Amino acid sequence: MDRPSYAADSEAMTRLPAAPEVVVFGSLNMDLMVRVPRAPEAWETLQAYGFMTNPGGKGANQAVACARQGARVCMVGRVGRDAFGAALCAALAADGIDVRHIGTAGEASGIAVIMVDDAAQNRIAIIPGANALLSPHDADAVPELTTARLLLLQCEVPIAAIVRAAAIVHESGGKVVLNPAPVCPLPDALWPLVDVLVVNETEAATLAGMTVNDVGSAHEAALALRMRGPAIAIVTLGSDGVIVADQHGCRHFAALRVQAIDTTAAGDTFIGALCAAYVAGESIDPAVARGIQAAALCVTRPGAQISIPKREELAELPQVGAPTLL
Repeated sequence: MDRPSYAADSEAMTRLPAAPEVVVFGSLNMDLMVRVPRAPEAWETLQAYGFMTNPGGKGANQAVACARQGARVCMVGRVGRDAFGAALCAALAADGIDVRHIGTAGEASGIAVIMVDDAAQNRIAIIPGANALLSPHDADAVPELTTARLLLLQCEVPIAAIVRAAAIVHESGGKVVLNPAPVCPLPDALWPLVDVLVVNETEAATLAGMTVNDVGSAHEAALALRMRGPAIAIVTLGSDGVIVADQHGCRHFAALRVQAIDTTAAGDTFIGALCAAYVAGESIDPAVARGIQAAALCVTRPGAQISIPKREELAELPQVGAPTLL
């Protein structure tokens, strides 16, 4: 397996953590983002007014969010033998993330084409590229999985590889956090390996088999999903806050009110900040509160990884209120 090379290699490698707390096993994409006044209709050509490239991918975004909140992070994934691959690895290394287990496979790195409209809503199409080549054998080749305190997973890489990584960490006594996005059918073998499940409304509706469009229906979905195996089920509702279901019951956290300009990476930022707090010893409620703060600041900025805040920036935000029991 090849390893990527990039200009910051020698300097970044000296900063790599010897013992990561969090292993992120997932995707790396280069985001190609276009700003539009609204989504175009079928057959319509619409004048856009902004374009940017920005390192992204759910796995990489969540790794950056963890690292910027103070966690020691190792990223496992695949990039192509192209300039995007080198740039994606360099961006992670610049945040102090261990990139030794990112290999090159195939000729093309993953790409996400993103439209963001004036209402700050995004529409995303993904071309997996090298992400699709991550395999169960790659999980077996990462010794950090047997010592990590927390494994963070998404569904932008093959499900067989996800299941194997989860099994290794579960058997070693670590915690497994799954964000099943993009949503897809989850194998029965995966559910009992997951400690914390984090989904948005669409993902919750698909996995729970019910409509989710408000706090009440999200409450029902969270309870149903927790019955599948995870000790904690979390449903994010954007500006309507967050639902948490665990052994103590179900509760609703209100969102912080901000002027959003781009929701890209908001969910990834929430999850990464939550995991950083959780692995640092916080219980789930203060971890969720930190995730809400980080996501609130993220949506006030354009782009994916460039919008993800550092921990010290959260001090400028209001505190998240106590949750309401449901």
